[in-house]
Amino acid sequence: MEFDPRWLLIVLPAAFALGWLASKLDTRQWKREQRDAPKAYFKGLNLLLNEQQDKAIDAFIEAVQNDPDTSELHFALGNLFRRRGEYERAVRVHQHLLARGDLPRAERDRAQHALAQDFFKAGLFDRAEEAYAALRGTAFENEAQLALLSLYERSRDWRKAVEVARALEQGGTGSFASRIAHYLCELALEAQARQRDEEAQQLLAEARKVAPQAARAHVLAGQMLARNQQPEQAMAAYSELLALNPEAFNLIAGDYAEAALATASPELAQRALTTLAARYQRAPAMPLLQAIARLQPEPAQQRQRLARHLREHPTLSAARGLLQISGARLGEDEAPLVAGALDRAVRPLLRYRCAACGFEAAHYFWQCPGCLNWDTYPPRHVEEL
Repeated sequence: MEFDPRWLLIVLPAAFALGWLASKLDTRQWKREQRDAPKAYFKGLNLLLNEQQDKAIDAFIEAVQNDPDTSELHFALGNLFRRRGEYERAVRVHQHLLARGDLPRAERDRAQHALAQDFFKAGLFDRAEEAYAALRGTAFENEAQLALLSLYERSRDWRKAVEVARALEQGGTGSFASRIAHYLCELALEAQARQRDEEAQQLLAEARKVAPQAARAHVLAGQMLARNQQPEQAMAAYSELLALNPEAFNLIAGDYAEAALATASPELAQRALTTLAARYQRAPAMPLLQAIARLQPEPAQQRQRLARHLREHPTLSAARGLLQISGARLGEDEAPLVAGALDRAVRPLLRYRCAACGFEAAHYFWQCPGCLNWDTYPPRHVEEL
């Protein structure tokens, strides 16, 4: 059978017509989808503004199912819920993203990271730990490790904190020597509470090796030696601190003087007095002056030292000390009144203030209770800053 060319006159126009019709249908469908998608977004936004957050989430999920390219909306919604403290809703949003099979790998990692943040903010540390651990080998690994470090600090899991800090340091994130030293000190305190002094001493020795200039390990080592009736060794630990971190010596100047007195050695007491006086000449401070007074308690000498300090450094604590010694010059009824007024006035100034967040405390903290940063308290009272 021969092919009749006249059929081309029928087939070609028909094929062209069918192609044109199909393109028109695709264009209409695309336009319909583009028109329906904004409606879904506006519906979800309206529900959200009307405080119908559960229905808003469902509306947004429906929108994402119709248009897979709207995952960014989910991330924005989840972050919004997290900031509002609605962690359960944030978890639902990010878990839905992870359940999608068509989500690209980068977006899946991002959703996993967001979910870990939800658990962390909600205080679900065990689930947060698992979520952060799943980010190993991803672009979020470094952020996950830093978050885990904060998590272990809050849960006081110091051994894991040491492991993560060392891993971060080896990975080139930065130096974590000071924080590792703090973690080892925390472990030493736990060992000491369990009556394991030898283990505590080993941990403190490791902390001093990791961060020689960090003050805390030297302070704890000296205080532990003093409690164990080893005042000479305690003095040695405090002297080492003075050589490595002179500013922090103010924190234990009184302990240094007490250790010298506990030795019952006039020679060691005189050596301590000389050390304290030399330090005071370089950096005058009331804790040093008070430590000197323990070793040289004669009222006349104390009055002379306080008067000189008050002339050069007019502080209320020095005025109070001078009044306590020279109060006899006032009337019997006047001295207690003036002393009481000075006590009330000086009390807010005898506090330590965090340099990072301004949180003030009567006691010195190695980790600020306000911002949770380490070593942010200067070793001086507010009045001496």
